[in-house]
Amino acid sequence: MAVTSRIRRVMYASDFSPASLAALPHAIDVAKASDAELLILHVLPSPLPKPVFGEISYIDQATWDRLLAEADERAHQQLAPLLLSAREAGVRTTFFIVYDVGAMSTADEIVRAAVDKNIDMLVLGTHGRTGIAKFFLGSVAAQVLATAPCPVLTVRAPVDGAPPAMTKAPQ
Repeated sequence: MAVTSRIRRVMYASDFSPASLAALPHAIDVAKASDAELLILHVLPSPLPKPVFGEISYIDQATWDRLLAEADERAHQQLAPLLLSAREAGVRTTFFIVYDVGAMSTADEIVRAAVDKNIDMLVLGTHGRTGIAKFFLGSVAAQVLATAPCPVLTVRAPVDGAPPAMTKAPQ
């Protein structure tokens, strides 16, 4: 039995950066080759900056709701071409957004979604940071690799930082 015959659900996580966009064609290829469903995930960051050194930010509920609605709308606009690209390639595709309210890291949210959605393979882009940059900035991809319940395909960002062209996958 081919390995791809066991892949029924592929999840591609995107933060819309050039690094994550570089992974989309690979997610489409894996899903298409496996006749799998592709789920596109975006972890929507909190509209407020992360506190520094324990400071606490407060905004009223109406402002919070407005900021979250605006961020949600931007995420939907950015997800639309990704969804279209996968569907044009003939892949069954859905998307969902997870709202990061600060309780868990982005990597934890991705892993939790993979568990909740019974994902067979994760596809992520990576910036390919090393050394001091990786130490200070961390790596969502590295954290997901360490804790994911399924195989993870990581795709390194193009060297020039440009996102890949959004084209149809070969038929």
